[in-house]
Amino acid sequence: MGKAISCNKRELEKRKTSKRLEKQKRKETRKANAGSGSFEDMIAYVDENGVITSTPPDSSVKEEVDVESIEISIPKKVEEEFKALMGNVEYFNSDKGFGFIKKIDGEEKYFFHISNAPASIKKGNKVTFELERGKEGMNAINITLAK
Repeated sequence: MGKAISCNKRELEKRKTSKRLEKQKRKETRKANAGSGSFEDMIAYVDENGVITSTPPDSSVKEEVDVESIEISIPKKVEEEFKALMGNVEYFNSDKGFGFIKKIDGEEKYFFHISNAPASIKKGNKVTFELERGKEGMNAINITLAK
């Protein structure tokens, strides 16, 4: 003899089977609709400008590429000649060994360390300097007193 099934259990089983059947029907309809497209309908082409199109490219209009003009590696960095910038020492702390130079023709201020400056540097001096990228921005290096 089988187990007695309560009313709630029977309803739960009916719901589960009906959900299973609905899911199966949806799956079958998706398969039926998806099969209608052909492989050619699914292919996409990319033109010379990188735009995706459904039409194949015209093979009669091909641009010849000079193989020698293609660079395979990164081009060598061209050494740039740095010109010395002019500025005034706006702040200098001799105990800590650093300061800031304000560019004459701009509002920019650049950090400098005493190791990149002459020992006789002090606040208010006119200086020439070059720039170098540091950890937290541009730093003044090769500082010389202007005459």
